[in-house]
Amino acid sequence: MIEAHAPAPPGAPPSWRGPARLPVRPDTGRFLVLACVFVCAACGLVYELELVALASYLMGDSVTQASVVLSVMVFAMGIGSLAAKRLRRFAAAGFGALEAALALVGGCSAMALYAVFAWTGAWGGLWANGPRVLLVAFSLAIGLLIGAEVPLLMELIQRIRRQDAGGAVADLFAADYVGALVGGLAFPFLLLPFLGQLTSSLLTGAVNVVAGAALVLGLFRRDLGCRARALLLVANVTVLGVLASAAVLVDDFERASRQAVYGDDVRVAVQTGVQEIVLTGGVGGRPLDLYLDGRLRVGGREERRYHEALVHPAMNGPHARVLILGGGDGLAAREALAHPGVRRVDVVDPDPGLVRLARTDPALSGLNGHAYGDPRVHVNAADAFQWLREASTATYDVVVADLPDPGITASTKLYSQEFYGLARRALAPGGRLVVHAGPVATRPRVFWTVEATLRAAGLRTAPYRVDGRAAGFTAGPDRTSDAARAPRDWGFVLAAADARPPLRLDPRERPLRTLTQAALTADGRAADGTRVTGARASTLVHPRY
Repeated sequence: MIEAHAPAPPGAPPSWRGPARLPVRPDTGRFLVLACVFVCAACGLVYELELVALASYLMGDSVTQASVVLSVMVFAMGIGSLAAKRLRRFAAAGFGALEAALALVGGCSAMALYAVFAWTGAWGGLWANGPRVLLVAFSLAIGLLIGAEVPLLMELIQRIRRQDAGGAVADLFAADYVGALVGGLAFPFLLLPFLGQLTSSLLTGAVNVVAGAALVLGLFRRDLGCRARALLLVANVTVLGVLASAAVLVDDFERASRQAVYGDDVRVAVQTGVQEIVLTGGVGGRPLDLYLDGRLRVGGREERRYHEALVHPAMNGPHARVLILGGGDGLAAREALAHPGVRRVDVVDPDPGLVRLARTDPALSGLNGHAYGDPRVHVNAADAFQWLREASTATYDVVVADLPDPGITASTKLYSQEFYGLARRALAPGGRLVVHAGPVATRPRVFWTVEATLRAAGLRTAPYRVDGRAAGFTAGPDRTSDAARAPRDWGFVLAAADARPPLRLDPRERPLRTLTQAALTADGRAADGTRVTGARASTLVHPRY
């Protein structure tokens, strides 16, 4: 998008001595300049959104990443606009060179950012912040180049036919804002789902360089000398060749970088409309690991410890009707179905692609005990919050919130007081709600904020924690290769509306593989020992994670 450009002060000598010599009529020339503004604005917004989306995927916390990208980029646009004033005497050549540089930097930004994350993320030390540093560098560079477009475009459109500065600015702003609208809608609805982040950024760069070259070499070519035209043509062809070569190699690059992130054992990698799903192992005796958007969600060596601790304490009591929020992998459903007397299990997960994989993948369906083949299990592809708003009251004996970590921005509403109020309404008399609340040892304030939020929703709570050896399993918003900082426990909160629920296992159930009554009692005492006083409830309008 463009920023306002102040006209030259009264009495200042014009940067051009006469109108441009165009190969078309002036009205057609103005239309072509405004069309180029439209295209450049759309490309510029796609670059912004692509950086925000990729940074959120790689580094988590979409609010922080969006704030960094947008604030740095807008600041850089102002600096670029000031710096470009020196190029106004060479507006056509300057604009052509500018668009070639912007297409190269913006088009390759996604691949460069992903490459640094994939190949240097495990080095630790100074390199651990490499993606963040590169994100700021790209935001600065792209912002500078976008901001520099404005004075040059203003000069070009004035060269066709002089008009008052206000009218020229209005024309440029109208084309710019409409282009931004088109780019902003094209990215989430067309480019991202059909082409992916890498290919869409490369295609955007190609469109950008073609638009800039067509305007300068086609419309304003008489303003350039033969040498300038040749240099500009070579630069644009070179940039287009680099982008085209990268597009041809993008699949090989993606496979190599995915192996750098997940290891050589990647067996399934799919991008659904909701998230990226990667399965590693699961054959030849190797443990199955499930990654959702790059975060380890199921670790084959430790998943039973997690899911037994999540589900079974809540099943002590009436449990004929069970609701599982999240848990599209089917593992929480497996634990619930192990209890006699369960008549119905409703699984609410926003990603039907994950559920489909849990049904059909031999390793994952074997791990979940073919839970989705049980006629008692009913799947709903929906957002958990919206689904609870429409659910009938007093329906479920047990509600299991097997959701992403509360520190991830997209999950904040699923750990809010409003969400727990809806879950409380869905509980039958004597019903229990259990919540995965993130690691206790490394993020105690987040854990106790979840507990305080449950209490604020009118629930009585019994917190507990379980140790886990798989570093990073059910990882939080910041992926780290530092073993000392990686989460090594899981925190849970058992809650009920009537009275504080006891931390006890159902005496009628078979012995569990990883959890005993003595260990559960000790886990409750261990969690109480980490209590953070003064934690306040998190709400939709005031999230505290």
